[in-house]
Amino acid sequence: MPGIQRHPNVDLAVRYHRAVARGATGADLARFFHPDVVQREFPNALVPEGAVRDLAAILEAAERGRRVLAEQDFEVLDAVAADGRAALELRWRGTLAVPLGGLPAGHRLRARIGVFLVIRDGLIVSQHNYDCYEQPLP
Repeated sequence: MPGIQRHPNVDLAVRYHRAVARGATGADLARFFHPDVVQREFPNALVPEGAVRDLAAILEAAERGRRVLAEQDFEVLDAVAADGRAALELRWRGTLAVPLGGLPAGHRLRARIGVFLVIRDGLIVSQHNYDCYEQPLP
């Protein structure tokens, strides 16, 4: 990741997104989070009402994601950190394992994502996601 700020909070954020990309669930995913974590996903094309999740709900969402996505990956476009925080701009791609809405299994989804993390004691205590999905191609 040339040009990306080197900082322990950026390193944690990148490791976390790599774990998500490989389909981490349960303890493998929970190890990144403070027990009091709150994740806020702002409204987007896949979650129109948005979502607020505690640790249990984050882990449940990861299990659902494993069933819906055949694969996914993140590319870190930019990252900065300071004072217990990290912010990342990501390019995300995921391939549907099952039909979703009007999209068939095998369809490739794409999004740009802004992620803002608050980190305490080396663990994520707050996560805000702004997911901007590209329109499906015909």
